[in-house]
Parts: sequence; C-alpha cells; structure tokens
Amino acid sequence: VQLQASGGGLVQPGGSLRLSCAASGRISGFTYMSWYRQAPGKERAWVSTIYTNGDTKYADSVKGRFTISRNIAKNTVYLQLNNLQDEDTAVYYCKAWTARVTIWGQGTQVTVSS
Repeated sequence: VQLQASGGGLVQPGGSLRLSCAASGRISGFTYMSWYRQAPGKERAWVSTIYTNGDTKYADSVKGRFTISRNIAKNTVYLQLNNLQDEDTAVYYCKAWTARVTIWGQGTQVTVSS
C-alpha cells in the first residue's frame, strides 16, 4: 500500500485547508492512521490519529481547529484545518500503522502567511 498526501497550499491566517491522504489499498486493515507535521528546523510532530473504530485524538495545539476523518469506501483519510495560524506552517505527512508495518506518505506543504 502507498499513501499519497495532497491538499496543501498557501493560505492566510484564519483560513482553511483540507488535506487528503489517499491509500492505494484498503485503509480498513490499518490499526490507525495519523497525520504528522514538520515545521522548518523542527522535528516531525504528531498532529492527529483516527483509529479503526473511528475514535480520534488530537495534539493540544490543534484541538478544536483541526478535524480528522475518513472515507473507507474511497480509502482516504482527511485532515480539515481551520483557523490556521503562522505556527501551523509545515510539511504535513500521513502515516498508516499496523503491528507489522508502518507506511508513510510523502508530505504536502502548508504555508500560512499574510
């Protein structure tokens, strides 16, 4: 399975974007899927996770502004980014995990700037 992230771009503070992570295979087989981000000069950081049962978790820095969701039929996981701030500027990556394999997608750049 391969993951293809898309949807990044340049947005003004307060704006919104929706990121997509499309899998080449079934996502229902993964224990969870997550989004991470890596800002310039910083380590990659966890952002959000959606589990097989639909439960979700968020980093405190994005709670209330970002929403993770999925469309199982389309084998796609989404990350809705609202009220974007300068500190949200980063390359965003998706990850799929099972006990036997971890798969990363390529990143998509999100730039928040006025």
